[in-house]
Amino acid sequence: MNGGSLFSRGRVLGALLVSFALCAAACAGKQQDTTITVVSVDFTRDMEKLVDDFRRTHPHTRVKFEFLPESVLRNRLSTDIADEEGRYDVVSIGPWAAPIWASRGWLTRLDSLASRGDYDVQDFIPVVRTALSYRNGLYAVPYYGESSFLMYRKDLFAEAGLTMPERPTWQQVAELAAELDDPRHGIAGICLRGGPVWLDLLPLNTVILAFGGRWFDEHWNPRLTSPETKRAVQFYVDLVRSSGEPRASEAGPARCQATMRQGKAAMLYDSTSFAGRLEEPGHSKVVGKLGYAPAPVMRTDGSGWLWTWALAIPVTSKHPKAAWDFASWATSKRYLKLYGERLGWVGVPPGSRLSTYRLPAYRKAARAFLQPTLNALNTVNLTRPGLHEQPWTGTSYVGIPEYAGLGSRVAKEISAAIAGRQSVDEALAKAQLFANDVVEGGGYRD
Repeated sequence: MNGGSLFSRGRVLGALLVSFALCAAACAGKQQDTTITVVSVDFTRDMEKLVDDFRRTHPHTRVKFEFLPESVLRNRLSTDIADEEGRYDVVSIGPWAAPIWASRGWLTRLDSLASRGDYDVQDFIPVVRTALSYRNGLYAVPYYGESSFLMYRKDLFAEAGLTMPERPTWQQVAELAAELDDPRHGIAGICLRGGPVWLDLLPLNTVILAFGGRWFDEHWNPRLTSPETKRAVQFYVDLVRSSGEPRASEAGPARCQATMRQGKAAMLYDSTSFAGRLEEPGHSKVVGKLGYAPAPVMRTDGSGWLWTWALAIPVTSKHPKAAWDFASWATSKRYLKLYGERLGWVGVPPGSRLSTYRLPAYRKAARAFLQPTLNALNTVNLTRPGLHEQPWTGTSYVGIPEYAGLGSRVAKEISAAIAGRQSVDEALAKAQLFANDVVEGGGYRD
């Protein structure tokens, strides 16, 4: 990938002007009133509830928020930044976009800014910080971070006389799900994503890696029809169809979280960040009833993913100094403490800062899932999460620009197999063709 070839001299000049503006504004003694626009994924809207604290310390900066669904956010951002519209000053991105957009010159490098004062960039959980970096430069700061683990109903396990293994395999999970599946009482054995967009593939992709499968080999040959990948996908589809939630082919992260909160599933394999919401008193029927086990394995030592929603400053920002003031506030130790004090400790954005896990109030509120979350994050392998070497960095996605489109095309086919509209073999045959088109069109092979 050679992102630099995509940009004009105007782009380079714009980046230099942004850097100059950051320096000039930081050195200026007087700040004019400005309005910055922050666009973020819809489930981070708690920032808006706390923004009065930011305004107290930055009275000359007003903040306009836009909160959007993930798919809408991603499409809007890539268009806005690539077309140099400069609509947004702070943007929410993940670890798939951060290094790709940084390589294209779309994002402001944050190292020097993040090293000032008491911001303490070294306090970020190392694997999360690494996922948001490109060529040793930091290009986004995490609002929260996540891996994945298996959440299960301790009460239902006890009633059935079942025990969750300390390190479960996927085969054991399937056997437990079959035992606990109780459609007569509206309880699924397990809840797993099966929706038609690429983020719905996160759990399945870890299963593929655990079974020894992969999307591409080290020479960019598609491997979606390999025996290992087929075995993993067939296992996943069979598990969801036999012991999963109703209409699993429509299930995304929000739906799976709601299913578990309502007490309608015995197990859920998904994001570690779900735990705070599932343990939220007054909003969940399973508070105090959950146990947490590591991401299930088969042929690998671990299989958790790594994701984060983070704040970045596009080079097209009209107010880069004010943008950093906001981004650093919303990802600071101060913000996390304020969140706990005003909105509740159990829901504090997890997985970003090590110091969060040392706060007594948070340790008490999050005691059920605190250590399992840290264990999951600390065992993530960004460069080789499966059995094989891979020519990209990332866990449950492929770190190439085309993956958002490719992943969604593949997800639609897998979702159709879950819905029973086609076989797994048919779905993967199409997926293999999609992947081959990407390789041929992107020039990935030598």
